[in-house]
Amino acid sequence: MVLTSSRTTRAVSLFVAVFVLQFLVAVDMSLVNIALPAMADDLGFTATGLQWVVNAYLLCFAGFMLLGGRLGDWFGRRRVIVVGLIVFAAASVIGGLAAAPWVLVAARAVQGVAAALLAPAALALVTTISDDTRRKKAMGLWAAAGAAGGAVGVVASGLLTQWWDWRAVMFVNVPIIVVGLVATWRGVAGHDEHDRSRLDVLGGVLITASVTALVFAVTSTDIHGWTSARTLIALAAATVLCAWFVRTERKAPLPLMPPRLLATRSILGANVFGFMLAAGQLAAFYFCSLYVQTVWDVEPAIAGVLFLPFCGFVVVGIAVSGKLVARFGPRNTIAGLGALGALGLAVFARMPADFDFWLGILLPSAITATGIGGSMVLLGVAGTAGVDARDAGAASGVLNSSRQLGGTFGLAVLVTIAARATLPRDGYQLGLAVGAVFLLVGSVAAWLILPRSTEDADVAEAVTTAGI
Repeated sequence: MVLTSSRTTRAVSLFVAVFVLQFLVAVDMSLVNIALPAMADDLGFTATGLQWVVNAYLLCFAGFMLLGGRLGDWFGRRRVIVVGLIVFAAASVIGGLAAAPWVLVAARAVQGVAAALLAPAALALVTTISDDTRRKKAMGLWAAAGAAGGAVGVVASGLLTQWWDWRAVMFVNVPIIVVGLVATWRGVAGHDEHDRSRLDVLGGVLITASVTALVFAVTSTDIHGWTSARTLIALAAATVLCAWFVRTERKAPLPLMPPRLLATRSILGANVFGFMLAAGQLAAFYFCSLYVQTVWDVEPAIAGVLFLPFCGFVVVGIAVSGKLVARFGPRNTIAGLGALGALGLAVFARMPADFDFWLGILLPSAITATGIGGSMVLLGVAGTAGVDARDAGAASGVLNSSRQLGGTFGLAVLVTIAARATLPRDGYQLGLAVGAVFLLVGSVAAWLILPRSTEDADVAEAVTTAGI
């Protein structure tokens, strides 16, 4: 009887750990959005510098995610999770106490590194559950945590900024982390087998440095132009580092990104689309949060609540995606839903000068979120369908990294373009319009690259199995 109770407690703790880990990394992608204007006013961020509060997290998250997964295999998942949570908590406290822009950006970067340790571990915990029923429940919790994190993050950002201070969006991570630490210690085994294959640390550093240099080059064009020595040097550095990364991955015994993966059309198409999708999605959150506060002069708490329809229609998109796949196939469904999301961003780009909930928020949210939500959930399923078992983890990691890197690079480009506008309103609308173009290009690319011979029945079954 006692033994059964102990097993039940451990199982519940494991479920809580899975949920909290995924919720934490997801919520911090959107937790700062509504607080951005307050951060800019308090710390003195420039228009182009402010984006790094978002980008620093995404960049380090993406660059070190593949390496983070391997560290879990190397040192044991419980140990890596505990370290990741402690580092995340420390970075959150430092960021909340920041007195200069660079301190906050550095803290967000460290949060991204910690998230790169936690995200792969959360999914790995799900896959290691032997009982089929419990594994499906854990997968449902994992998926729900990701969706809930994005929704709660935006709303909480507004409420905390208005009722307390922007610093609260950093401090609020601490109690979440405490729950995660307790659940991990009780529910995650501390004696899991370790894989002692050589770590591809160099690959993780090179890909992160390459993207950082590229993003720096893009953001530099706003002041220095494309032909300046600063921009050209950064572009050259990005090119050299990327070439070095490719060379390293070809020779590494266990590469972070096996080159053979991108030779598969399904994986290549999924990664191209995921890159563009993330760029468009972040544009919606970033520019809309600034628009409603600076143009409509809406209080932060109300601004956060205005994003609830967007979150609700993401669920609608997820709900209809399985039925659309069964009828039209994954290739056509992904491209179609992506195009729908692009249309919604184009409608967002026409936001009126005065507050209008129906035309400025509800209508574009319904269109954009349905398209993005549906295509996002299908992306992972179609992008890993038919992948060899030995490459399944790598394929998933590469896809997640592409999405984070797409968000980072896309936001850098869009903010740079928007900054050239004479009026802030014009810049926000231009950023949303270009974001729509990004997503449309990604949709067309997905339709052209994804193989027509994809096993539609297998993908539809996978979607259903995932609980979609």
